[in-house]
Amino acid sequence: MRERALNMQATAPEGYKAVLGLEKYARANVERTLYHLVKTRASVINGCAFCVDMHTQDALAEGEDVRRLFGVTAWREVPHFFNARERAALALTDAVTRISEGGVPDDVWAEVHAVFDEREAADLLLAISTINVWNRLAISTHMRPPNPPKAA
Repeated sequence: MRERALNMQATAPEGYKAVLGLEKYARANVERTLYHLVKTRASVINGCAFCVDMHTQDALAEGEDVRRLFGVTAWREVPHFFNARERAALALTDAVTRISEGGVPDDVWAEVHAVFDEREAADLLLAISTINVWNRLAISTHMRPPNPPKAA
Protein backbone atom coordinates (compact mmCIF):
# COMPACT_ATOMS: atom_id res chain seq x y z
CA MET A 1 0.00 0.00 0.00
CA ARG A 2 1.35 3.40 -0.94
CA GLU A 3 2.07 5.95 1.72
CA ARG A 4 0.03 9.13 1.65
CA ALA A 5 2.06 11.55 -0.45
CA LEU A 6 0.82 14.86 0.91
CA ASN A 7 -1.65 16.13 3.50
CA MET A 8 -3.34 19.00 1.66
CA GLN A 9 -5.35 20.17 4.64
CA ALA A 10 -2.21 20.60 6.76
CA THR A 11 0.13 21.78 4.00
CA ALA A 12 -2.11 24.26 2.16
CA PRO A 13 -4.93 25.02 4.61
CA GLU A 14 -6.20 28.12 2.76
CA GLY A 15 -6.46 26.24 -0.52
CA TYR A 16 -8.11 23.30 1.18
CA LYS A 17 -10.62 25.66 2.84
CA ALA A 18 -11.41 27.22 -0.54
CA VAL A 19 -12.31 23.82 -2.01
CA LEU A 20 -14.23 22.99 1.17
CA GLY A 21 -16.19 26.23 0.69
CA LEU A 22 -17.30 25.04 -2.75
CA GLU A 23 -18.22 21.69 -1.21
CA LYS A 24 -20.34 23.31 1.49
CA TYR A 25 -22.11 25.43 -1.11
CA ALA A 26 -22.86 22.41 -3.31
CA ARG A 27 -24.05 20.32 -0.37
CA ALA A 28 -26.44 23.09 0.68
CA ASN A 29 -27.79 23.82 -2.81
CA VAL A 30 -28.14 20.48 -4.60
CA GLU A 31 -30.87 18.08 -3.55
CA ARG A 32 -29.35 15.27 -1.50
CA THR A 33 -30.18 12.36 -3.79
CA LEU A 34 -28.68 14.11 -6.81
CA TYR A 35 -25.69 15.21 -4.77
CA HIS A 36 -24.85 11.63 -3.77
CA LEU A 37 -25.42 10.24 -7.26
CA VAL A 38 -23.16 12.75 -9.01
CA LYS A 39 -20.47 12.49 -6.33
CA THR A 40 -20.46 8.72 -6.67
CA ARG A 41 -20.59 8.70 -10.48
CA ALA A 42 -17.69 11.14 -10.94
CA SER A 43 -15.65 9.25 -8.36
CA VAL A 44 -16.27 5.95 -10.18
CA ILE A 45 -15.24 7.46 -13.53
CA ASN A 46 -12.10 8.96 -11.99
CA GLY A 47 -11.24 5.77 -10.09
CA CYS A 48 -11.17 7.49 -6.70
CA ALA A 49 -11.66 4.71 -4.16
CA PHE A 50 -11.57 7.13 -1.22
CA CYS A 51 -14.42 9.24 -2.62
CA VAL A 52 -16.47 6.26 -3.88
CA ASP A 53 -16.29 4.78 -0.38
CA MET A 54 -17.17 8.05 1.34
CA HIS A 55 -20.07 9.02 -0.92
CA THR A 56 -21.65 5.57 -1.07
CA GLN A 57 -21.45 5.28 2.71
CA ASP A 58 -23.04 8.74 3.10
CA ALA A 59 -25.77 7.88 0.59
CA LEU A 60 -26.56 4.57 2.30
CA ALA A 61 -26.71 6.32 5.68
CA GLU A 62 -29.28 8.73 4.23
CA GLY A 63 -31.43 5.88 2.91
CA GLU A 64 -30.29 5.50 -0.69
CA ASP A 65 -30.97 2.10 -2.23
CA VAL A 66 -27.88 -0.09 -2.65
CA ARG A 67 -29.00 -1.26 -6.11
CA ARG A 68 -29.18 2.33 -7.34
CA LEU A 69 -25.68 2.98 -6.03
CA PHE A 70 -24.39 -0.08 -7.88
CA GLY A 71 -26.46 1.01 -10.86
CA VAL A 72 -24.62 4.33 -11.02
CA THR A 73 -21.65 2.46 -12.50
CA ALA A 74 -23.74 1.49 -15.56
CA TRP A 75 -26.61 3.94 -15.28
CA ARG A 76 -27.41 4.05 -19.01
CA GLU A 77 -28.13 0.30 -18.85
CA VAL A 78 -30.67 0.74 -16.04
CA PRO A 79 -32.49 3.98 -16.90
CA HIS A 80 -35.59 2.76 -15.02
CA PHE A 81 -33.58 3.01 -11.76
CA PHE A 82 -33.38 6.79 -12.15
CA ASN A 83 -35.85 9.58 -12.82
CA ALA A 84 -35.42 12.21 -15.56
CA ARG A 85 -33.59 14.68 -13.29
CA GLU A 86 -31.22 11.99 -12.08
CA ARG A 87 -30.49 10.78 -15.62
CA ALA A 88 -29.80 14.36 -16.76
CA ALA A 89 -27.53 14.92 -13.76
CA LEU A 90 -25.65 11.69 -14.45
CA ALA A 91 -25.25 12.60 -18.14
CA LEU A 92 -23.87 16.00 -17.17
CA THR A 93 -21.56 14.34 -14.65
CA ASP A 94 -20.22 12.02 -17.32
CA ALA A 95 -19.60 14.88 -19.77
CA VAL A 96 -18.00 17.23 -17.25
CA THR A 97 -15.84 14.51 -15.73
CA ARG A 98 -14.67 13.49 -19.21
CA ILE A 99 -14.46 17.10 -20.41
CA SER A 100 -11.38 16.46 -22.57
CA GLU A 101 -13.38 14.05 -24.75
CA GLY A 102 -15.39 16.77 -26.45
CA GLY A 103 -16.79 19.06 -23.79
CA VAL A 104 -20.43 18.99 -22.80
CA PRO A 105 -22.54 18.16 -25.87
CA ASP A 106 -25.59 20.24 -26.72
CA ASP A 107 -27.90 17.24 -26.25
CA VAL A 108 -26.69 16.86 -22.66
CA TRP A 109 -27.37 20.54 -21.98
CA ALA A 110 -30.80 20.18 -23.60
CA GLU A 111 -31.56 17.27 -21.28
CA VAL A 112 -30.38 19.27 -18.27
CA HIS A 113 -32.36 22.38 -19.21
CA ALA A 114 -35.50 20.29 -19.74
CA VAL A 115 -35.60 19.31 -16.05
CA PHE A 116 -33.54 21.94 -14.17
CA ASP A 117 -33.89 25.69 -14.03
CA GLU A 118 -30.80 27.86 -14.59
CA ARG A 119 -29.88 28.11 -10.90
CA GLU A 120 -30.30 24.37 -10.34
CA ALA A 121 -28.14 23.64 -13.39
CA ALA A 122 -25.44 26.03 -12.16
CA ASP A 123 -25.46 24.51 -8.68
CA LEU A 124 -25.31 21.01 -10.15
CA LEU A 125 -22.35 22.01 -12.33
CA LEU A 126 -20.56 23.38 -9.27
CA ALA A 127 -21.16 20.11 -7.39
CA ILE A 128 -19.83 18.05 -10.29
CA SER A 129 -16.80 20.30 -10.71
CA THR A 130 -16.07 20.18 -6.99
CA ILE A 131 -16.08 16.38 -6.78
CA ASN A 132 -13.69 16.32 -9.71
CA VAL A 133 -11.33 18.57 -7.72
CA TRP A 134 -11.65 16.32 -4.65
CA ASN A 135 -11.04 13.20 -6.77
CA ARG A 136 -7.86 14.67 -8.19
CA LEU A 137 -6.60 15.69 -4.76
CA ALA A 138 -7.42 12.31 -3.19
CA ILE A 139 -5.92 10.24 -6.00
CA SER A 140 -2.82 12.42 -6.32
CA THR A 141 -2.10 12.24 -2.58
CA HIS A 142 -2.81 8.48 -2.34
CA MET A 143 -5.76 8.77 0.03
CA ARG A 144 -7.36 5.41 0.79
CA PRO A 145 -10.68 4.54 2.42
CA PRO A 146 -10.44 3.99 6.18
CA ASN A 147 -11.37 0.77 7.94
CA PRO A 148 -11.36 -1.93 5.25
CA PRO A 149 -14.62 -3.90 5.09
CA LYS A 150 -14.71 -7.31 6.71
CA ALA A 151 -14.39 -10.27 4.35
CA ALA A 152 -17.56 -12.23 3.75
